[in-house]
Amino acid sequence: MKIRPLHDRILVERLEEQEVRRGGIIIPDTAKEKPQEGKVIAVGTGKVSDDGKRIPLDVKAADKILFGKYSGSEVKIDDKEYLILREEDVLAILE
Repeated sequence: MKIRPLHDRILVERLEEQEVRRGGIIIPDTAKEKPQEGKVIAVGTGKVSDDGKRIPLDVKAADKILFGKYSGSEVKIDDKEYLILREEDVLAILE
């Protein structure tokens, strides 16, 4: 299935955190927080300014990003969970 977010929205797949932390402690699934790091799967065409010009997005597909803890909307597509959020919810691009 192909999906393309509209305007300044992006489709993100959360990256799972590693099971073992420092010291070898394993945290059970029920106690884990959702990761705030993800991989951009698809991006929209950009935001439209007041004068009608399209402003391209700074993020692109395959970028690794950090986003806010409660940002975006969760969606399920083909039994996989994704997050749709606005570009302004992206805190940083990881290089």
